Amino acid sequence: MKILQISVGIIRNTAGEIYITQRAADAHMAHKWEFPGGKIEAGETPQDAVVRELQEEVGISATSLHQFDKLEYQFPDRHITLWFWLVDGWEGEPWGKEGQPGRWVAQQKLVAEEFPPANAPVIEKLIAE
Repeated sequence: MKILQISVGIIRNTAGEIYITQRAADAHMAHKWEFPGGKIEAGETPQDAVVRELQEEVGISATSLHQFDKLEYQFPDRHITLWFWLVDGWEGEPWGKEGQPGRWVAQQKLVAEEFPPANAPVIEKLIAE
């Protein structure tokens, strides 16, 4: 059983849009949309991890963020702890640095079914805001 700690950024601009990226064809939950992020490395805090991941994946330097939620999710082959960070300040413009498609979506127009199931409660919370 894999145990994973994942830290992800909900990048929200001043127009209330969220930047999302698409998972690679060979990734777990291939082709689903997601909030950029990744595994927390040994010795890293969840906040350090999301700042690093956003730089690596979408080329931005987060300057203002706060924890939005933390969820546990059980898959048949893995247990995931997800740390969600609302990022409302950054330097640079997000883009798919690893070749992944990315797009801005109005916060109220996020569709939970387009994301991995573990994201559903966070998407509901964002839409309700």
